[in-house]
Amino acid sequence: MITKRETVNPELFPFDLIRPHIAKVEACISEQVREFDPGVEPYMEYICETNGKRIRPALAILTGGATGELNDHHVNLGVILELIHMATLVHDDIIDGASSRRKVPTANAKWGNGIAVLLGDALFSHALKLSADFNNLALSRSISLASREVCQGEILQTQRRFDLTLTKNEYFKMIEMKTGALFAAACQLAATISGTSKRISDAMFDYGMKLGTAYQIYDDVVDLIGSEDQIGKTLGTDLEKGKLTLPILNLLEQANPKQKEQLSKRIIEQQPLDLSVLVGIAEYEGAMSDSIDTAAQFVAEARETLKLLNASEFTTAMHNITLFVDQLLKGCR
Repeated sequence: MITKRETVNPELFPFDLIRPHIAKVEACISEQVREFDPGVEPYMEYICETNGKRIRPALAILTGGATGELNDHHVNLGVILELIHMATLVHDDIIDGASSRRKVPTANAKWGNGIAVLLGDALFSHALKLSADFNNLALSRSISLASREVCQGEILQTQRRFDLTLTKNEYFKMIEMKTGALFAAACQLAATISGTSKRISDAMFDYGMKLGTAYQIYDDVVDLIGSEDQIGKTLGTDLEKGKLTLPILNLLEQANPKQKEQLSKRIIEQQPLDLSVLVGIAEYEGAMSDSIDTAAQFVAEARETLKLLNASEFTTAMHNITLFVDQLLKGCR
């Protein structure tokens, strides 16, 4: 399954095209660390220097280039959204009890939940402070709303753990909020900064939302079948914490009555739901495959929105990102 990840073509992700701009993002994030009290700064430096994929800044920069002329505001948008994303990861790791991320100890593993909660709060508040520097109330409000969506999505998902009444539509709503919202904000607000039409900025919102939703489904599949050495974070936490992700919902839907009863009993009684239990269900492979197919459909829909954009190297790069995600999904089969 996930062992095919090495077949993913890294050239599909436009590192070279946006490398100078991502370097600006990195430099700006480092500068923001210095804005904190000297007693807090080392904690923030640890969190911020655990470099992620920087997907949200990349989307803001690419969309900015695809819809107009790139400027520092696009870079600043990427920085703000990345700080918000990092804050959510700190809080996620506390909720999930995760001990590592990107092969280093999480903030909660290193300093305890109390400090980690406050570090996440500090990152959130600092990002919102930076959003005020745009001197554009509508833009700042949109960033705040996207942040609220992420938090609400996390609350709903935590609230619905071990809940067998959760529907697929409710699942999709939650992941649109917790992951899709920042992807969508990166693309839509970058287009807004470029001064493009509402039709184009709305299309970019759709592109980001569809791409983010697909990526979250991929992440949910990887949590079940991935390798921690390859992925670089603690896996299996969704099962342990009772998160009913799309693969599990598909499995509940496709299992025969006896299998569904056994699986439901484990969920209700909050018994361990490890992989060995799931693979014993005949429909396991089909449930995984259907989840991947659903994500691929979201990717295809995201790709369609790009037809509204003028041809450019940035538009091509945004198209290639959808192909990159497609390859990630194929690597899960």
